[in-house]
Amino acid sequence: MTRPLADIRVLDLTNVLAGPFACHQLAHLGAEVIKVETPGRGDLARNLGASPDLSAQNMGISFLAQNTGKQSITLNLKHASGKEVLKRLVKTADVLVENFRPDVMERLGLGYETLRETNPNLIYCAISGFGQDGPMAKQPAYDQIIQGASGVMSITGHGTPTRVGYPLSDTIGGLTAAMAITAALNAPTRGTFIDVSMLEATLATMGWVVSNHLIGGAAPQAHGNENPTSAPSGTFQAADAPLNIAANKDEQWEALAALLSRPDLLADARFTTREDRKANRHALRAELETVLTSKPAADWVEALNAEGIPAGPVLTVPQILAHPQVADRGLIARFDPPSLDHGIDVVTTGFRMDNTRPSVPTPPPALGEHTQDILRELGYCEEDIERMTEEGAI
Repeated sequence: MTRPLADIRVLDLTNVLAGPFACHQLAHLGAEVIKVETPGRGDLARNLGASPDLSAQNMGISFLAQNTGKQSITLNLKHASGKEVLKRLVKTADVLVENFRPDVMERLGLGYETLRETNPNLIYCAISGFGQDGPMAKQPAYDQIIQGASGVMSITGHGTPTRVGYPLSDTIGGLTAAMAITAALNAPTRGTFIDVSMLEATLATMGWVVSNHLIGGAAPQAHGNENPTSAPSGTFQAADAPLNIAANKDEQWEALAALLSRPDLLADARFTTREDRKANRHALRAELETVLTSKPAADWVEALNAEGIPAGPVLTVPQILAHPQVADRGLIARFDPPSLDHGIDVVTTGFRMDNTRPSVPTPPPALGEHTQDILRELGYCEEDIERMTEEGAI
């Protein structure tokens, strides 16, 4: 398998999701990722997830989900010896990623300007909720906060602001960071400071909504399961379950009316043009569902797609994970962490390279699992390691 980052070392100083997810992508691209964690506590995600038993073992599901292929070293960055170890690591690294609040690394004496003196070629990526400056920069920022501040919640649901059902802004922030880092690694001269704002990264993915406001003067609104750009395009009720139909083109709309044996709808003045159908989308939905509710959703999906009308089922997460489209393409990887008494299945990456799914060889690490090995590699002797352990530096 192609591993384009095989010679790259990444220091992962991040917690919970945005930063760990960014480094998760880099690990699957072949990078060596060393996770730097706080002694005794580690990444907060080690205590999060649906299994209290795993959380109690410092191997919470939220941690397992995006830390495969990484090594773990514990450093107390408030201790002089811990700072020195990090600086030695920085000398060997290509990338450092952190998601502390702005100025935390500066206060520790480990900011970008300081670490650049240690390694001028260092790519330093800081992920934060709002960016490194501005009036909101130092405010706390979890995914929920960013979803609300970005306007995402205002356009989701049916009128009452609604959170997207997974940590959207954290994930987008992580993907944005990974993209920026891989670009910086390809620069003719390495060495840069990358400032990733989860707020701005989220807004950057809202192109149509933002542009309709900026250019068209349209106030963004919540449309629920309706596609505001076209009709009929949204979620419709069949006999047993909902299904999605996206008849976005005139010819698809005409084919839909024919398939449903409702040619009368084509002559209805309420539905003549795209704009007419958009303005009367709810009346159109009611007319279509008089027929759609006569058969199961799966039957309609097959019939609609056969006529060139885009349609698809509305599945649960377990249903799509078990579907051959996902199950047979290697998205899920199996690991057997030695610190656990059972194996785990985790999601890898959403792409293939050379027809092969990127993979990592090792399971998520136990807290501090690789501390001594990494310290020895950096030149520390057994006496040094024992002393730093007693001092609480590692």
